[in-house]
Formats: sequence, C-alpha cells, structure tokens
Amino acid sequence: MKKLISIIGTTGIGKTKLAIELAKHFGTEIISCDSRQFFREMKIGTATPSAAELAEVPHHFIANLSVEDYYSIGQFEKDAVQKIEELFLSHDIVVLVGGSMMYEKAVIEGLNDLPEANEENQKKLEKLFREEGIEALQEILENLDPEYFNTVDQDNPRRLFRAIDIIWQTGKTYTENIAVQIKKRDFEVIRIGIEAPREIIYNRINLRVDKMLEEGLVDEVKSLLPFRNLISLRTVGYSELFRFFDKEWSIEFAIEEIKKNSRRFAKRQLTWYRKENDINWVNYENSVQESLSLLSKLNIEPKNS
Repeated sequence: MKKLISIIGTTGIGKTKLAIELAKHFGTEIISCDSRQFFREMKIGTATPSAAELAEVPHHFIANLSVEDYYSIGQFEKDAVQKIEELFLSHDIVVLVGGSMMYEKAVIEGLNDLPEANEENQKKLEKLFREEGIEALQEILENLDPEYFNTVDQDNPRRLFRAIDIIWQTGKTYTENIAVQIKKRDFEVIRIGIEAPREIIYNRINLRVDKMLEEGLVDEVKSLLPFRNLISLRTVGYSELFRFFDKEWSIEFAIEEIKKNSRRFAKRQLTWYRKENDINWVNYENSVQESLSLLSKLNIEPKNS
C-alpha cells in the first residue's frame, strides 16, 4: 500500500526542515497543506520555504495562488488528493506537511458532507459582524461549541460564520459534525508530530517574527494594503500591521501583538493535536533521526536500501 507521511506540529517548530529531509531520503515530493502559504504575495509573513529549500525537493501548493483568488478547503481536498494519486504513480511514499489542522484532516480523512451555507444565516452573521465586530461571533461560537472554539482560527470571520451556520442548521456542534471520517483513503497515513516544551515553542515563534521583520515583513504588508479586506489577509502578521498603517497602533505594539497572536495559534494547534491518538511524536532537537528510526521500525525504507 502507498504511504503518505504527514508532518505536523506547531508554527515555527521545524516542519519544513523535517519534510525536506524525509522527502530527500525517500526520493519523493512534498504536498503543502499550509493554507496561508498558498498565496504568492504573502511569502514573508507565512514563513514560506525559501527558494533554496524549494529547490531541494519538488513542492506542491506553495505560492500557487494570488490573494485575490477564492480557494476553498473543498477545492484543496480535491486538488491535493488528485496530486497525491498522480505522485503515487511514480513514488511509493509522498510527504504532506503543514500546520493548518483542517486542511491536513481534509487530505487524510476527507471532508464531512456538511450542508451548504444558509443565506439567511449568513446575512444575519454578516450584519452582526459589521455592527458588533468579530467579538460577537466569537462569543456565539464559544457558547455553542467551546471545543471547536479552542481550535478554530478565532480571528477569521469566515471560519466563524461557517461553524455557527452549520450548528444552527444541524442542531449539532461543529465538533460533532466533523468527527466522523467520511472517505476511506486507498493509501496508508503515518503522522509524525514534532514536539517541544511550550517555552521553546514560544521562544522560537518570537525569533521567527523577528526574522520576518528583518526580511521585510513591514514592506510586504504595505504592498498588500489595497487588498486588506480580502479573507486571505485576515490573518496573523497582516491584520496587526494594517492597524499600524492605520496609525491605530505603534510599530512596537503591532510586533508584540503578532508574537502574542502567533503564540495563541500555537496553543490552539496543541489543543487540536492533543485530542488525536495516531500521532507519532518526535523531539524537535532530533526530529530527523527519530523519524527515520520510527519509519525503519515500521519497515518503511527507500526502495534502494
């Protein structure tokens, strides 16, 4: 059976490096399921792999869209599975990597057959969002489904709209709605998670934000000011700097907010992964060797070994 090795873990933990090393070891290619790295204009703020890293191993779904493109998780599931099946024609193993939890879930389990958006609900939620801000949506979802609220991107109104709409339509929590595996995949999935103490994770996030600023994050965000209302840009690293450009916040405060919100996202990732029972955890300091050792024990070796 063909094998998909899925590399997961919090933001800034070293997933890219591990994915590249494993892909080189097995002579294969990488599928990215990081939903923010799809957009070519957002390279710095999403920590897209560098040109040198991308040159080491073929990557798919990196910088393949513009921020102006609409791209749903359903479309990604279809495209990613199609690409994986195509790669399996010439490879026994493919590597999947990314910290977008729902996007990984879509690839390895399939998406649940949820109802289409209800127009009346959407209008009601949009009006609420316009008049009372995102906090009103956050409060509704937290009351309806605290479990999903702890893992969802709480600053993304589209995610909040979708979850609340589904709950209103089905009378079940969003967590219950997405709990069942819908599609049986005809490949085996081995999930490898990189773990580290929380203070290490937070320290790495702070250093990563500093590096993004050195690489020109402020200029990147400035160039995207005309597109600021697009859903793709309502995300950490961009939302905060837009407020700096609006003269609402000082640059120092905006940077601290980026770090704080990135740490909050890492916390949500940890909450999500903690519920999963099929993740093989490896230590961040020795992730490559531990992963290769684990795969070897599972009799997963390169063809020529």
